[in-house]
Amino acid sequence: MSTPPARRREVSTLMEHWTAPHQDRERVSRDDGHTARGVTELMLVRHGESVGNVAASAAQRAGQEVIDLDTRDADTPLSALGAEQAAALGSWLADASRTTGPDVVWVSPYVRAVQTATIALEAAGLDLPVQQDERLRDRELGILDLLTSTGVDARFPAEAARRRHLGKFSYRPPGGESWADLTLRVRSFLGDLDRWEADRRVLVVAHDAVLMTVRYVCERLTETEVLDLGRRSPVQNAAVTRLVRQPSRRPGPPRWELTAFNDDAHLRTQGTPATTHPGDTDAHPH
Repeated sequence: MSTPPARRREVSTLMEHWTAPHQDRERVSRDDGHTARGVTELMLVRHGESVGNVAASAAQRAGQEVIDLDTRDADTPLSALGAEQAAALGSWLADASRTTGPDVVWVSPYVRAVQTATIALEAAGLDLPVQQDERLRDRELGILDLLTSTGVDARFPAEAARRRHLGKFSYRPPGGESWADLTLRVRSFLGDLDRWEADRRVLVVAHDAVLMTVRYVCERLTETEVLDLGRRSPVQNAAVTRLVRQPSRRPGPPRWELTAFNDDAHLRTQGTPATTHPGDTDAHPH
C-alpha cells in the first residue's frame, strides 16, 4: 500500500529535523517567533553555610564516626553565619540586577538552598520568579549518610576500599549516588532549562557537587579535570560562579565560557567571613 502524500510530507519534515546540522537541532522555538539558543548565562551559587556543614566539620576534627545532626539532609537549615552569607549575596544581586543580574532563579528544594535564595532576594529587594527542581538536590550518600571518613573506614571498610579503588566520580555507595549518577540528572535539568528559560540569565542555587557537575557538563571537563578542580578549589558557601554562553563558530553546540569562579567579593565587602566545607578530597581512583 502506498503512503498518502500528507503522511510522506510529515515523515520528510521529521527526517529533515533529525538529520539537520547539530546546531540547528539545538534551536529553541519561542512563542514570539524568535529562535533562541537556550540560556545565555548561568550564575551558580552554593548555599550559605549550613548547620550540617558545621556539624560535619566538628565531627571530622574530633575524629568521630558519626555527624551529630538530627534533621534529614533535605531539612537541614542554614547556620547563623550562613544566613549572613545569604544576605551578603543579596548585595551582589542588588548591584548585578542593574545590568547583568539574573532574570529567574532555580533552586534545590533542600531547605538550606531555598533559605539562601529567599534571604538573598529579600536583601536585594528583588521579586524574581523562583522555581525548585529536585534534580538540583545534593548528592545522596545512601548507607554512608551522616558518617565521617573515620566512620566509613570503621563501619564499612569494604566500601571504603571500593571507594578508593573506583574514585569519587564512579563510586556509588549502596542506596546512594556517584558523581556519574549526579551528572545524568544535571544534564537532564540543563536540557529542560534551555527550553524553559531560553534567552535568559539564570541564577542556580544548589550544592557544591551539583555546581561542580554543571561545570563538568558545560565546560566538557574530563573526570580527572573536575576532580582536580574540586580538590584545588572547593566551592565556597555563597560564592558566585558565572558561565556565559558564547556563539559557536563551527557545527556543534555553543560553548560556555567561565567568567568567574568562587567570587566572594560581596562577602568581603560586607565583612562576612567566607567558608569552605570541601568534603572528601581524596577523590582520584587508587
